[in-house]
Amino acid sequence: MPTFDPDRIRRALSRRGIVPAVAVSDAASGRADDAVIRPAELVEDAVLRAHAVGAPEPWTEPVAFLDGTQRTTVVGYAATSPIVVAVVAAAVRQRRDRRLATVVVERRTIAVGRAAALEAAGDALDGFDRCPIPDADAGHPVRELAAASRIVDRARGGLEVMAGLAYRERDPGWLVVDGSLSESPAWAADPMMVGVAKSHATLPFDGEALECYLRLPFGHRSSIFAPASRSVAPVRSWALRLWPWEGKDIFHGLVRVETSPANAVPGLADLLSRRLLAERAPISTPDPRWDRLLYGIHSVEQYLRATPA
Repeated sequence: MPTFDPDRIRRALSRRGIVPAVAVSDAASGRADDAVIRPAELVEDAVLRAHAVGAPEPWTEPVAFLDGTQRTTVVGYAATSPIVVAVVAAAVRQRRDRRLATVVVERRTIAVGRAAALEAAGDALDGFDRCPIPDADAGHPVRELAAASRIVDRARGGLEVMAGLAYRERDPGWLVVDGSLSESPAWAADPMMVGVAKSHATLPFDGEALECYLRLPFGHRSSIFAPASRSVAPVRSWALRLWPWEGKDIFHGLVRVETSPANAVPGLADLLSRRLLAERAPISTPDPRWDRLLYGIHSVEQYLRATPA
């Protein structure tokens, strides 16, 4: 039986031209049961290419950042049915003259479970919005917990859309969103919004194009493409490498940038990529996702966690 020595194996792989790596981050790859390839359509280049974007370039004008958080816990069981309570929140923080300030906050407390379980809880859930799970998901505690998780996720997403729309009513400037723009038609059509997605459960290419996409060098972006999305609104997208991945894992420092179709211009994609490079969170950030995290987004999360409902 060979000796289990991962470092020795990495050195041997390196000698064979294979880039050594460490374990893949769950936060980077998404849940395994969601992993899928949905082929995208290129709108730049005949074949997928890596484009150097240049040195980081900070935003000179005001820029805002939007993110949401959720805190979920099981508080009891009515017979075998779990009752879940959650606090979901979303906020926008704007940076002007190098100072970040919170300009929009949305919060909601919800209770999730079978309708009978929520009814049995009575006044113990006073003050909570009651969200019953669908009858099709009832009957097995694990299935009910999974359904509750989806409801909480949707509630958080809804608050993020509300926060984004509230910000846009007061300010027409740049707004960087943690996640995808494609769930909101208003977001997807907004030329001053940028989505930055950290998860790669859905990949847009296979074969040689996938190799190019996942092995992007640091400071490079992929060709612009139109994702094959089942969401409600079309966007344009490209991958961007925020930090070198060699010696880490193939998702390290890799994000997917989304903009409105009107922004699918190579020069603007390069500019936005340089600006996002300038927003990278410091390496010392105590977050397992630091390699895909933007400083402004991290600031929103810190604010929301420091001011619970």
